[in-house]
Amino acid sequence: MRNVRACTVAAQALGLIASLLGFGFFFPGSAQTLPGGARDEVTLIRGATILTVTRGRIENGAILIRGGKIAAVGRNLEAPPGAKVIDATGKYIMPGIIDCHSHIAIDGGVNEGTLAVTSMVRIEDVLDPTDINIYRDLAGGVTTANILHGSANPIGGLNAVIKLRWGKTAREMLFEGAMPGIKFALGENPKRSNFTPPPGTPRRYPATRLGVESVIREAFTQARNYMRQWEEYERRRKAGENAVPPRRDLKLDPLVEVLQGKRLVHAHAYRADEILMLIRLAEEFGFKVATFQHVLEGYKVAREIAAHGAGASTFSDWWAYKVEAYDAIPYNGALMARKGIVVSFNSDSAELARRLNLEAAKAMKYGGLSEDEALALITINPAKQLRIDHRVGSIEVGKDADLVIYSGHPLSVYSIVEKVFIDGQLYFDREADLARRAEIQKEKEALKARERGGERRSERRGRPPEQP
Repeated sequence: MRNVRACTVAAQALGLIASLLGFGFFFPGSAQTLPGGARDEVTLIRGATILTVTRGRIENGAILIRGGKIAAVGRNLEAPPGAKVIDATGKYIMPGIIDCHSHIAIDGGVNEGTLAVTSMVRIEDVLDPTDINIYRDLAGGVTTANILHGSANPIGGLNAVIKLRWGKTAREMLFEGAMPGIKFALGENPKRSNFTPPPGTPRRYPATRLGVESVIREAFTQARNYMRQWEEYERRRKAGENAVPPRRDLKLDPLVEVLQGKRLVHAHAYRADEILMLIRLAEEFGFKVATFQHVLEGYKVAREIAAHGAGASTFSDWWAYKVEAYDAIPYNGALMARKGIVVSFNSDSAELARRLNLEAAKAMKYGGLSEDEALALITINPAKQLRIDHRVGSIEVGKDADLVIYSGHPLSVYSIVEKVFIDGQLYFDREADLARRAEIQKEKEALKARERGGERRSERRGRPPEQP
C-alpha cells in the first residue's frame, strides 16, 4: 500500500510539472497493483486485426487480458462478467516494441569515460523516471528498452532493461528477471579519435584499435585469474580448511559473470575486422557475444557472426555520419537475417525510438522481408537478444500483455499509436492525452487572463505591476 501511495504521489508531481511545461501527459490509474506493475483486472480488446508476429495474423480478433497477462487470443471471445471491453474495430494490435539500444532515462551522462574499463558502474543506479523521453517513446509504441552505457570505453558499464512504466519509480521500471548485461565498444569511440583532451592532459590509453583489443584481453586475463582464485577458495572452504577469501573486485565481478555465461555482452562495433577480432577473443576466453550493436559491416562477415551465435542490433539505413559508417548499406539487416542471424533494429536515439515501426518497414523495401519478418525486427528478435522472449515480443497466451493499438497497419507511415498497454495496464492513451492538452491550454489561458487583470488594477492605482 505504501508503494501505491508513493507511485501516486510521483504521478501527481509529474502531472504538475506537465501542467507547467504544457505537456499533456496521460497517467494510468492507481488500482490495486500486482507484482511487475500489472493490475488485478480483466480486459477484452476485440474487433482488431491482431499481428501476433510469431503465429500469423488474426482478422477481427480479440485478446483477453487477465492479471497483466494474455489469457486468450482468437476470434469470438466472450467478455467475462465485469471485464472492461475495448472496441478496436478497424484498428491493428501488435506486441509492444522493444528497443535493444537506448540511452533514455539516464541521469548524469551516458559515459564514464575516465577509464578504459568501467565495468563497476551501473546504469540502474542513475535511472531518471521523470525523463520526458520515456513518455515520448511510449507514445511511439515502445514498451521495453535496453538502457546502455555509452561507447567511450572498450569495456563500459552494466546495462538496465526497463519497461516504460511512466509514472512509476525507477526501481519499478526495471524488467523483473531480465538477464544482466554489459556494454563493450570497439573502434573510433573507445580509442577516442573523436575526443581532444584539454591542454596539458595526456591521452587516455588506448588510442588505437590494437589498443582496444589489448585492453579487453588484459581485463579478461585478470578476470580469469580472479575467478580461479575464488574457485580455489570455495574448494578449500568446502574441504573444511580455514581459507581466506580473495579480495572482492567490483570491476572484475561482472567479467567473471560473462565468463560463466551469467551476463550478456552487448558490443558497439562497426567494422568487419573488429567484429571478427572480438569473436576470436571471446572464443579464446570461452564466452559468447550476445549482440553486436550497430554492426554496419555485419553483412561482410555474416557467416562468422552466425557461427559464433551472436545477434545483430543494427540501424535500418543510417550511413556516412562518421568514417566507420561509410560502408553501411540499407540491405545490411536483411542480408544478416538471411544468413541465420537474429537481427533487430534499434534507435540509439530518443527521437528515432518513436518511429521504430517505420524503421522496420524499410526492411521490406530494402531486402524484401515479409511483414512478420519486418515486425520481428522490433519485437520478438530484440526479445530473444535480451533473453526475455519468454515474456514479451509476441502476442501469445501466457506472455505479458504489452500491446500497442494502431489506427492502421503499424508498418504504414499514416498510422499512429492510439493506446499502449504494459502488463495489461493502459500507460498511453492518445485520446486522453489530447484531452489533457486541451485542459492545460484552458488553464494557461485563465492564468494569463488573471495576470492581465492584475496588471490593469496596478496601473489604475498608479504603481507598477507586481513582479513574479
